[in-house]
Amino acid sequence: MQIINNPDKNTWADILKRPTQTVDDIEGIVSEVFNDVKTNGDSAIKTYTERFDKVTLESNLVSSEEIEEAVKSIPEALKTAIANAKNNIEAFHAAQKTEKIELETTNGVQCWQEKRAIERVGLYIPGGTAPLFSTVLMLAAPAKIAGCNEIVLCSPPNKEGKLAPEILYAAKLCGVTKIFKVGGIQAIAALTFGTETIPQVYKIFGPGNQFVTVAKQLATKYGVAIDMPAGPSELLVVADNGANASYIASDLLSQAEHGADSQVILVATSQELIAKVSEEVEAQLQVLPRKEIAEKAIANSKSIFVENDEIALDLINQYGPEHFIICSKNEDYYVENIRNAGSVFIGDYTPESAGDYASGTNHTLPTNGFSKAYSGVNLDSFMKSMTFQKISKEGILNIGETIELMAEAEGLQAHKNAVSIRLKDLK
Repeated sequence: MQIINNPDKNTWADILKRPTQTVDDIEGIVSEVFNDVKTNGDSAIKTYTERFDKVTLESNLVSSEEIEEAVKSIPEALKTAIANAKNNIEAFHAAQKTEKIELETTNGVQCWQEKRAIERVGLYIPGGTAPLFSTVLMLAAPAKIAGCNEIVLCSPPNKEGKLAPEILYAAKLCGVTKIFKVGGIQAIAALTFGTETIPQVYKIFGPGNQFVTVAKQLATKYGVAIDMPAGPSELLVVADNGANASYIASDLLSQAEHGADSQVILVATSQELIAKVSEEVEAQLQVLPRKEIAEKAIANSKSIFVENDEIALDLINQYGPEHFIICSKNEDYYVENIRNAGSVFIGDYTPESAGDYASGTNHTLPTNGFSKAYSGVNLDSFMKSMTFQKISKEGILNIGETIELMAEAEGLQAHKNAVSIRLKDLK
């Protein structure tokens, strides 16, 4: 990790730059795939699966036999672990339900707000080097609680043309309605337009690589909503001289092993701690099965020394990390004043891995600084708020003149007339 001491604030933007390609670098190929899938449907999907995943499939749809085979192959201990994680995720997301809000704003004017589930949602589950079955729990469990009628899952197949059995088991456990062996840009395009076999959805969820992130952003141009721009994983740890260097190193590496384009940052008020963490990172790195991937991510990562907590917090809010770990005696200061972070982990015994798997919070979070404006996935992500109103005779008499005056001032005579005609009848 590159060590930076007391950087001038004018250099922060460059220091904190993510190691990602720009949208311009990627959008060309994404648009090409989108246009092909829109025109040629499943035929295009098959071509891209052969090109990118190196496998030819007779059918994209996962059969019930494949699901049952997957269920049988999962060790009982892992089934129990998945069930425990699912219970915690469900408990936390079910607690986010809100009641109908109802109010008489003026005598005779009744307004209320209710939430309705999004009918059809698409879940993208990364495969590749690490099939993220935990993401199935994070997306399908709240979708089911929200009441989504159709939950469509797409994930890239392996070289044998199969999905990881853990993904299929988690999907069955959480009530996913259809599962397809489709990954990458073509999966997002299929969920956007629909094909002969893959349903079009109203909103797409799930993390992915830079190509998937740009594909999701392109989907919004075609009227399909997305959860957020969620690209390569990132983590920032803030620490002081009392922090545990080995714990910090393990957290940094836990995110570095996601992918070569992941980024991890340590912000510390102690140069001695930075030195200890650097040693621990090197030592722990040597025994990781995904060492090669983690090494590339670590090369894009930084340890930044600053003189005090105020400067540290300012820098962290400018970065807006996806995951933010606080290992400081002054933890209350950071908890109370952090403005931009996807999810916050507090204290020595709260590793980021807990949020990734089993504490109950959602791990689908905004990256690349989007935590400044986006929330992580939650129950409301799968719902829409709808407003209702009912106005009585008394009510229209009470607010009618207000509406008439405002409509006339805006030059919208028909708006005014829609009220005036009613007031004339009542008077």
